[in-house]
Amino acid sequence: MRTKFNPKAGPDGGDGGRGAHIILRGNKNLWTLLHLRYHKNILAENGEAGSGNNSSGRSGKDIFIDVPLGTIVFDEESGEKEAEILDDGQEIILMKGGRGGLGNARFATPTNQAPEHAQPGEPGVEGFKILELKVLADVGLVGFPNAGKSTLLSVLTAAKPKIADYAFTTINPQLGMVEYRDGRSFCIADLPGIIEGAAEGRGLGHRFLRHIERNSALLFLLPADSKDHRKEFDILLNELSEYNPEMLEKDIVIAVSKCDMLDDELKAAISRELPADIPHLFISSVAQQGLSELKDLLWQILNRPVD
Repeated sequence: MRTKFNPKAGPDGGDGGRGAHIILRGNKNLWTLLHLRYHKNILAENGEAGSGNNSSGRSGKDIFIDVPLGTIVFDEESGEKEAEILDDGQEIILMKGGRGGLGNARFATPTNQAPEHAQPGEPGVEGFKILELKVLADVGLVGFPNAGKSTLLSVLTAAKPKIADYAFTTINPQLGMVEYRDGRSFCIADLPGIIEGAAEGRGLGHRFLRHIERNSALLFLLPADSKDHRKEFDILLNELSEYNPEMLEKDIVIAVSKCDMLDDELKAAISRELPADIPHLFISSVAQQGLSELKDLLWQILNRPVD
């Protein structure tokens, strides 16, 4: 500092402000990452330099990126999972702004009362991150390819998934809202079909199984024309257990689809095959049979009081 009557008044250089953070923030009103599709490069501003009279520089204005709950962050180079957004309003610093430098006033000592050096600020960091959204649905549809999951979703909800008579018609999860009584609703997801060996990556493998982790309840769909309903259910259950044993702790419901081709005797025979401790019912998406009972059962399970 230099004044009119004191040309050597001492050091008065202020500190620099830190660079802006890029912060990921959970938003319960978002369902997709589509809003980020055309904003792939995000640049945060630098902090301002310090100035005379011990004035500190302004920190950079943080950038907040709102994402839906269930968003996971991976580092592009290492592939390692870095963060996960689970709660509304949860904030995670995705890229940290550089620390501001120190002005020369910080370095004044009794023996060096006029330091002529300052500490520069840290440079900013850059990197590429991959954001992935795990499906957040109340009910996940589980079944082999061509079990009728997409057809059921199209009948229960306003969703329009691709429906065709070949395996893996559904490549990506499809979400739909099921309208219940008195304006109430719940979310159901048609997930890509599972096959034996999916836990080891066969078929759509982990690309499918990772989405089931977030569903509150699982609806296993077994087609009526299956050769062995119990074996098919056990294979599906085993694949979930191999991938993550905690999945077996979820509420499970079995629905036997295409029941319009069954008489009472065949229904009784299939019922004897299925586990006695897991609720099951017979439905037909095409004939609109058993759908009201299915919605009632799922609603009861989703709104069961927590002990």
